[in-house]
Amino acid sequence: MTPASQSDLLLVQRVRSGEADAWEELIARFEGRLLAFVEHRTRNRAAAEDVVQETFVGFLTSLPNYDARRSLESYLFSIAAHKLTDHLRREGRRPALPLAAPSGTNPSSWEPQGPVRPASSIVRSGERRHLEESALVAALGEQIAAYQRRGDWQKVACVELLLVRGWANKDAAARLGLSEQQVANIKFEFLAKIRAAVRRQGLPEDVFPELYEDPQ
Repeated sequence: MTPASQSDLLLVQRVRSGEADAWEELIARFEGRLLAFVEHRTRNRAAAEDVVQETFVGFLTSLPNYDARRSLESYLFSIAAHKLTDHLRREGRRPALPLAAPSGTNPSSWEPQGPVRPASSIVRSGERRHLEESALVAALGEQIAAYQRRGDWQKVACVELLLVRGWANKDAAARLGLSEQQVANIKFEFLAKIRAAVRRQGLPEDVFPELYEDPQ
């Protein structure tokens, strides 16, 4: 395991401190490599962008658990691998086992492993999906209700366009008269709040494990 460099540790500390330019630096440093990794496997640019955005949200959510014994690149690619697994599962292309990288390999070489899923794992997968769906429905309702109470109708409309109708950021921005960055910020905030709401439900740790522990 390659430990985090001093520049990694400094960047993580700045992100934890809430420095906006630190977050921008993190994205500038890793977004391109993460996109290349995910798009190579999805063959879909828009889907890859969504997975990478979820990766950065997952990083922010799990930041308290960041282990300096791992490089920042390895940590981010590990989260991306989990998010990619989730995406492939939703598309009906779930790998037999979670995406993983053998110790000492380059993150860009990570691939799905294993050809067979035991019947028991399929049953557990169905049970887990039911828990996931119930948790997400409750979390979505909670956050939409919060926006409505505050009169944040623009955010409600933005979330509907992005997550219900499946519009791209640029199309939602054009419809609502916002910049693409503003739309991306609304999406980022919404997903972060959904994750926080799901975590408050106290689900078993094997449901949304990235909310509870350092991704492996």
